[in-house]
This record gives sequence, C-alpha cells and structure tokens, in this order.
Amino acid sequence: MSDAPKPRRRLFDRASGVPTLLGEGSRFEGRVATTGPLTLAGELVGDGEIRGLLSVMPGAHWQGDGVARNAVIAGRVTGDLVVTEKLEIGKTAVVRGNVRAKSLAIAHGAVVDGELSITGTEPVVRFEEKRASRLT
Repeated sequence: MSDAPKPRRRLFDRASGVPTLLGEGSRFEGRVATTGPLTLAGELVGDGEIRGLLSVMPGAHWQGDGVARNAVIAGRVTGDLVVTEKLEIGKTAVVRGNVRAKSLAIAHGAVVDGELSITGTEPVVRFEEKRASRLT
C-alpha cells in the first residue's frame, strides 16, 4: 500500500448532479438563478447566481455579473465574477471584469482583463493544460 498522495482531480471532474444547460447556439437574456450546477455552452446576457458549479464551455459567452459556489471557465465572461469557493480558469478562457474567489487555479494562456482578488489563504495554482479537457 502506497503512502503517496492521491492525484488532485480537476474541479470539473468532480461535478455531480444534473446541470441546468444552455446549449451551443442558444441565447438567454435575463437573470438566471439555480441551486445546482449550470453548464453554459451558448450565450447568456444578464446577471446570475449559481449555487453549484458554473461551467462556461469554450465558445460560450456570459455577459453580466455572476456569483457561483465553484466555477470552471473555458469560454468568455464579460462582467464581474465572484466565486465563493474554487475557481479554475482554463487556457481558452477570456475574462473581462473583476474576479474574486476563495481559491484560484489558472492555466497558462488564459486571459484575465480585470482585478483578481483571492480571499482564501491558498496560493494561486498555475498549470499547463496537459490533457484533453472535458470542456473542449
């Protein structure tokens, strides 16, 4: 039996439950609120509160301010984002707005045009995308 630590899983790999889905090619305008996860593959225009995992897929775009418990961003976000727990920003992400999160992992190649604020004590994790992501 090995005493080696278990490999850390990416946040998206731990998603559970059936998400609310805004599919590719779709557009929603208005305020969105959900107690579970939200997967965005289309376009969302408006503010929102996601009490589960927010997943913004490559090619997706959220225009508005958002609050989420956890988030994985691989698409575009134009607006301020507050994540009360863990935030992962992938290499294909473009975030134009202020970002606040308890903990942050950011891939080389990601673009954040705004202020980053980390509220927790863990250091920012910088990583290189080394495998095909479930988001692509």
